[in-house]
Amino acid sequence: MQAPLRDRDPRRLGPYRLLGRLGRGGMGTVFLGEDESGRQVAVKVINAELADDEAFHERFRSEVTAARQVRRFCTAAVLDARLDGEPLYVVTEYVAGPPLETAVRENGPLRGGDLEALAVNIATALSAIHGAGIVHRDLKPSNVLLSPTGPRVIDFGIARALDASDGPTRTGQFIGTPAYMAPELMHGREITPAADVFAWGCVVAYAGTGRAPFGGGTLPEIIQRVTAGEPDLAGLEPPLRDLIARSLAKDPADRPAVKQLIRALT
Repeated sequence: MQAPLRDRDPRRLGPYRLLGRLGRGGMGTVFLGEDESGRQVAVKVINAELADDEAFHERFRSEVTAARQVRRFCTAAVLDARLDGEPLYVVTEYVAGPPLETAVRENGPLRGGDLEALAVNIATALSAIHGAGIVHRDLKPSNVLLSPTGPRVIDFGIARALDASDGPTRTGQFIGTPAYMAPELMHGREITPAADVFAWGCVVAYAGTGRAPFGGGTLPEIIQRVTAGEPDLAGLEPPLRDLIARSLAKDPADRPAVKQLIRALT
């Protein structure tokens, strides 16, 4: 939901006129903008303290450059970016539609063909993202927007810029959302596209049940369930439930590849 600009917010960044606030996260603030042709865009402005970190800056430049190569299947395409100077920002297509998280909370879980269509669309988006050599790493219900033309995955290609040298945390916080993170991300192990398959299973399970498959609670409780517990998939219908269960395997090698997900769903 759009909020008004605050007094200290910029009114223009490069060729983009800013119209309002769309949200704020750990990496920066997202604004609704408009380019010179009148097309609406989303502009994510990176927090100044991150932009001042030289290692972050280098990874940010690399990841955004790769993200611009992602084909536009079921994603909000990266259109432009400021990779040097102040402030750093990324411009993407503006998707008019609620996050999956909000839609499920307000309207209840998806069923039948609607749930299967969502599952296919998210898997298709991951295929495009992985095809550019990127692992999303922070796929979650708030990063899936339900546009009038179908689900669109956002915020891909910049999570890795937050990496710290000592593993998947920065200033003591996880990079990502623990309830949707693969076990290997929590342990600082090698990150492959299989981590996004795990997150796909979590997101589709949430969409079909209204709850994360490993529940909520404290961070230690969530980590324990994700790394050692079994997912709660009650309420999902086979064969989708079985496909989700396979995607939530603790060992990345035991999860289906994204192309296998798409084949199984179509």
